[in-house]
Amino acid sequence: QVQLVESGGGSVQPGGSLRLSCAASGSVSAINSMAWYRQAPGKERDLVADITKAGLTSYAAAVKGRFTISRHNADSTMYLQMNNLKPEDTAVYYCSAEGLKWSDDGVPTAFRSWGQGAQVTVSP
Repeated sequence: QVQLVESGGGSVQPGGSLRLSCAASGSVSAINSMAWYRQAPGKERDLVADITKAGLTSYAAAVKGRFTISRHNADSTMYLQMNNLKPEDTAVYYCSAEGLKWSDDGVPTAFRSWGQGAQVTVSP
């Protein structure tokens, strides 16, 4: 299995910056991609940014140009640099990792692991 531990987060004023970190351990070689999601109270958990093992990235329209996702493949640590934060960015941010694992009989099984969540609050 893959275990994810998040760090960072906190409270900032609008226009401020934060950086979230997500450290993966376990079967890290089986990870194909990692991503950041966020969930505001009463709302669905939405994809914020995604990065593949090769470094290809994608972003939700709401954060494009302000957030940057990156990954250090050497230690499977993922980061989300958040700049020019807005009140609507307030949410619990979750890191995730997905990939494939093979059972003893050679059957591939997809998996997804989640971090514990990090609160990000943006308010005046």
